[in-house]
Amino acid sequence: MKRRASRDVFVDNHVGRKGVPTRRSFETWVGVALGNRARGRHQINIALYAPREARAINRRFRARDYATNVLSFPYEPLPHERTGLLGDLLICPAVVAREAAEQGKPLRDHFAHLTIHGVLHLLGHDHETDADATRMEALEVRILACLGIANPYETPDRKR
Repeated sequence: MKRRASRDVFVDNHVGRKGVPTRRSFETWVGVALGNRARGRHQINIALYAPREARAINRRFRARDYATNVLSFPYEPLPHERTGLLGDLLICPAVVAREAAEQGKPLRDHFAHLTIHGVLHLLGHDHETDADATRMEALEVRILACLGIANPYETPDRKR
């Protein structure tokens, strides 16, 4: 029998419950994003912040003075340290909700997409070059399809 990886997802909610997915939803999205790529026990911490705090963190760590939807902070273990901690995700639900409304996407789908996007960053994926962005977007689209979620990059003006 194949043994599945054990996943611990901790959600630290600083914004209240309104419009925020449940911990179980975050666990599902993290699990699908990890798939079989990561074996063993893994932990991801998700912190939900209001725009003011998200902006301050984005300014401090990325020198960008605005609240963004998701930030990823991969954990870098010390030499010879054995840990399952992959890192932390910071999500700003207010930005996620605004973007979902502006883009005409279901809020839950947008949360799923951004959670998966953040987990992929924790696994080492990035979108710094056009080629990297194309690969990462394709992976996100495949993962989201497993959840029955439409391609978030396909808009009326950007059909593939």
